[in-house]
Amino acid sequence: MLALYTSVVAFLTYASVFAYRKAFTVAAFDGMHIGTFSYQTMLIISQVIGYMLSKFYGILFISSLRRSGRWITVSALVGVSWLCLLLFAVTPDWFGLVCFFINGFMLGFLWGVIFSYVEGRRTTDLTGSVMAVSFIFAGGFSRSVGKWLMMEHAVPEKWMPFMTGAVFALPLAFFLFLMERIPPPDARDEEERTRRIPMKRQNRKELMQALGTGILLVTITYVLLTILRDIRDNYMANMWRELGYGSNYAIFTRTETITSIVVLLMMGSLVLVRRNMLALRLVHMLILAGFLLGGVSSALFITGQMAGATWMQLTGLGLYMAYIPFNSIFFERLIASFRMAANVGFLMYITDAFGYLGSVILMVTKESMKFDISWSNYFAWGVALFSVVGSLTIVSSLSWFSRRHKVLEGEAVAVNDAT
Repeated sequence: MLALYTSVVAFLTYASVFAYRKAFTVAAFDGMHIGTFSYQTMLIISQVIGYMLSKFYGILFISSLRRSGRWITVSALVGVSWLCLLLFAVTPDWFGLVCFFINGFMLGFLWGVIFSYVEGRRTTDLTGSVMAVSFIFAGGFSRSVGKWLMMEHAVPEKWMPFMTGAVFALPLAFFLFLMERIPPPDARDEEERTRRIPMKRQNRKELMQALGTGILLVTITYVLLTILRDIRDNYMANMWRELGYGSNYAIFTRTETITSIVVLLMMGSLVLVRRNMLALRLVHMLILAGFLLGGVSSALFITGQMAGATWMQLTGLGLYMAYIPFNSIFFERLIASFRMAANVGFLMYITDAFGYLGSVILMVTKESMKFDISWSNYFAWGVALFSVVGSLTIVSSLSWFSRRHKVLEGEAVAVNDAT
């Protein structure tokens, strides 16, 4: 019952946070430009740069986070991000870039703060998966709410992000209250998954010395996934318009809900695997399967052998099969497998920081080079190419961590024998 309570509350809390981050992307801002860049793209890039910088700072901030006062931290971060959406509505267009930069910087810390409530438990695979699936569901749901406000209530594009945040303000406050009621991990949790601690400089140094090569391979894999996920997430509305579904505001929720349920069933089932290293290997295989599904479906779409709607559904499923494990299970099981004095936030924010850096570079490149290609075709080719590279890096990661675990296990046995 505690696992169920924690899962539902974490899901609803982070889903509500998404209303302050992604709803604005359904507004096209047609005809608006900043220099040679479209206004929509400049807003997205500004927010992602802020988000990226928060990830670099979060490597230290989140890894050293203490349990006390977390609800105050969440409230302050969301409050500032919502205020930025109000300023966006009432200030000149150019100042909107500043608003979304600050909005992204504030929101970038929230995953780490909220996940700290649920990590280090025997049921974290399930709870973390449910929370991570909110990426998919909430992204679609908050866009549907934003589109609904514009189409059914004539809310102007610049006011829509703030009004979407207003819809979720009271629910978020209530869910945050419920988060504070979650008890800390018990002794059995700490025995099976290791005790999670605020990390100091020495802890971070020891972890990187022991697992640095594997983390580098994982980071490369995650950079590819973040780029693809961010393009799909930020330009989903554009792609659906290009495929002929521009006036269907329910399609965001419908397709993302299907993906959410399938991914949740896959991720949540890993809670049944008690051996941490076996679970880590299975997660690698699931990520590889996601790359292959996304790559094959994109190849079929490019060659005209798959309908656009089916392609969007399957690439979304494959992408999140590969992406979600990093935000819920991968680092949780990695720490438990190697019995490191660490927390998930440290590893997650390393990979996230470089992932969003790659996302910014790719978006700026497409806009500045003025490629004559639609977002749907750009995304399809990106998925096809990155799936090949990602498959190679995740297989290399699996091989490296397996060998490293055997080496450290052997060293531990030798020490015990000597003692």
